[in-house]
Amino acid sequence: MPTDSPSSGLPSPGRRAVLGAAAAATVLAGLPGTAAAAPAAGKRPVPRRPRALPGGGDLGPNVVVFDPSTPNIQGRLDEIFRQQESAQFGTGRYQLLFKPGTYHGLNAQIGFYTSISGLGLSPDDTTINGDITVDAGWFNGNATQNFWRSAENLAVVPVNGTNRWAVSQAAPFRRMHVRGNLNLAPTGYGWSSGGYIADSRIDGQVQPYSQQQWYTRDSAIGGWLNGVWNMVFSGVEGAPAQGFPNPPYTTLNTTPVSREKPFLYLSGSEYRVFLPEKRTNARGVTWGSGTPRGTSLPLTRFYVAKPGVSAATLNQALSEGLHLLLTPGIYHLDRPIRVDRANTVVLGLGYATLIPDNGVTALRVADVDGVRLAGFLIDAGPVNSPTLLEIGPPGASRDHSANPTTVQDVFVRIGGAGPGKATTSMVVNSRHTIVDHTWVWRADHGDGVGWETNRADYGVVVNGHDVLATGLFVEHFNKYDVQWFGERGRTIFFQNEKAYDAPNQAAIQNGSIKGYAAYRVGDNVTTHEGWGLGSYCYYNVDPTIVQHHGFAAPVRPGVRFHDLLVVSLGGNGQYERVINDTGAPTSGTSTVPSTVVSYP
Repeated sequence: MPTDSPSSGLPSPGRRAVLGAAAAATVLAGLPGTAAAAPAAGKRPVPRRPRALPGGGDLGPNVVVFDPSTPNIQGRLDEIFRQQESAQFGTGRYQLLFKPGTYHGLNAQIGFYTSISGLGLSPDDTTINGDITVDAGWFNGNATQNFWRSAENLAVVPVNGTNRWAVSQAAPFRRMHVRGNLNLAPTGYGWSSGGYIADSRIDGQVQPYSQQQWYTRDSAIGGWLNGVWNMVFSGVEGAPAQGFPNPPYTTLNTTPVSREKPFLYLSGSEYRVFLPEKRTNARGVTWGSGTPRGTSLPLTRFYVAKPGVSAATLNQALSEGLHLLLTPGIYHLDRPIRVDRANTVVLGLGYATLIPDNGVTALRVADVDGVRLAGFLIDAGPVNSPTLLEIGPPGASRDHSANPTTVQDVFVRIGGAGPGKATTSMVVNSRHTIVDHTWVWRADHGDGVGWETNRADYGVVVNGHDVLATGLFVEHFNKYDVQWFGERGRTIFFQNEKAYDAPNQAAIQNGSIKGYAAYRVGDNVTTHEGWGLGSYCYYNVDPTIVQHHGFAAPVRPGVRFHDLLVVSLGGNGQYERVINDTGAPTSGTSTVPSTVVSYP
């Protein structure tokens, strides 16, 4: 049982077209500050410490809580979906929470910036006899833009035996129990470019159909139907056997290190946040025997933040020893959120979104043990930020192997919702950090998009040693998408597209090399390993652009790669090689991967 934690602390041209639909939602007012009294005449003012901030409290209007007796649940679900279905760059944010119990006859359609979750300790505590559906009717059957939504901690008994979850990037499916099949393609089997499953049990068959790539971690499945380009499994009971490139399966028996994402649940009438324990050589779900292993915290130990609250108040809460629960909405930051205390939890609901103003960094973590960042979006502001997210300061060197920092379902976006710029999106300096599912995206469509308009040179930079990435999606950066300088780094699954909008060959020339690699290991690194890594090009502004390779690494025995691929989408640009000077060029206009099974 949980205890209190001892510490306080295949795509068409233009597959991502510009969308005009955006739904607006009211931005909530922030918490009032405490004003100091005016000093009496002739007396020096006495500094007053800010009033201590309360923990716990109301979750706000955009967290919608249901129990089995709630009237007209379907009507409320439909109302939110109508607002969010096509609101790709809107401001609406919603968290749907279902109390433990059994629900009948529901079809919860999940749109943009909507998360649906159960409030039990186990998915089986909250059962929906019905469906949790993502489809692509809003985009003419094309699911390649079904981003920013999630389903967690629920059991689903699909009406016709198969639940449809047709998503692409930034749409995790965690701690789910599907008592039937799971179809990952839209109606009509249109294009789709996902995705991610973790800590889930699918009793029937997973049916990817048109999904180009997918990563499944620490789960149990009844079967897997097919693969297109890159299907990766680690720690999955029932996973298909290793077969890359034909069939395109990369299968690891276990995941080296994992620690599941924190989640909100109910203990009686009290909200708590469960903190799953770390596992090594993990395989299968954490909740197979019912109660998962780990600790929990009462909501009273969290500052429940509402949109509009200042960065100063968030930092005050952290300095007072509180954790942060970010309720759904938009948070503008005039200074970084600073996480300086070990074991701090920053948990977002309903895609809470941080926007750094005036070129600041959104969030910085000190070189401390056990920080958990989960479930929020960082959206670059119009003034260039040198970095958006920093895990550990430069030079961080402490050993965190026993209690690593985890970054889970934390997504970064530069442009799309408006002008945004950042030199480097995510920097990982702390050792042993686990980056478990992220999508770091320089926008290729939406508002504020152009080669210089949403300039962002680098996606993820890893300087820390012993860092593990499980489910790394990084796309469209002006230069390198991933640069890895730390020793003993490991990546299981990588998905990348080079920037579509490069105006010409000269714009991406990297010295004597044609183009910047999607994934580069630093020249001085002696040990690194990656499994199931793919990079695609779609140079639609200048289809004559040539990219020399997708991957670059020093040639030495300790730097090893398994199951690499590059793809030219419809011949818009070409790769000459896969990694360094190894691998066949991509083949003209046929969208067929060029692969390397083992390197060196």
